[in-house]
Amino acid sequence: MDSKLLCQALIKFFTGLLIVGILLFIPAGTISYWQAWLLIGILFIPMFIAGLIMMKKTPDLLRKRLNVKEEQAEQKEVIFLSGLMFLAAFIVAGLNYRFRWITLPGWISYAAAVVFVFAYALYAEVLRENAYLSRTVEVQENQKVIDTGLYGIVRHPMYMSTLLLFLSMPLVLGSVISFVIVLLYIPIINKRIRNEEQVLEAGLEGYTDYEKRVRYRVIPFVW
Repeated sequence: MDSKLLCQALIKFFTGLLIVGILLFIPAGTISYWQAWLLIGILFIPMFIAGLIMMKKTPDLLRKRLNVKEEQAEQKEVIFLSGLMFLAAFIVAGLNYRFRWITLPGWISYAAAVVFVFAYALYAEVLRENAYLSRTVEVQENQKVIDTGLYGIVRHPMYMSTLLLFLSMPLVLGSVISFVIVLLYIPIINKRIRNEEQVLEAGLEGYTDYEKRVRYRVIPFVW
């Protein structure tokens, strides 16, 4: 096992856990914010398990996923806007719990948690199907077009899964206001997809033909 990669992964994992906890519990003014604990559980437990599996079976893919240094200015802007969106959504969710601005019934949080876990499973399947998957927009050496499985349905199944993940997240937290904030993810990710496809069309052989075969980017028959 690559000890350096393990250390890097653990640092990122616990840093993310700490940041999410701070952003949720401090605005909430209490650690009794049960929806926050629910989100942390369904977010970080599968993440930890997936990380261990990737560490053992596909360390190169894990290394790619940990590489978040975008080179393109347009993608840096997307990451910045996404960060602001999550910052606002988490803080507002905590404040909503503290001040009871809009209270949703508990079953909505549980139903959203089911959607979240389902989306996580989709995300895991995408990782299994596409060994070239990176968190940066690039064409890798010897990369080939993947057109099987979910990639035969939509061109960007990873973004399909993250769309479900991110939109269900504020509902798990019981905050309809945060849900409205996270709707901003749609234009943000659309900007990323269009730039990504320009890169793939220019540098990945066969991608233009793939676009003709698979018409939809994210949602079948819709987008």
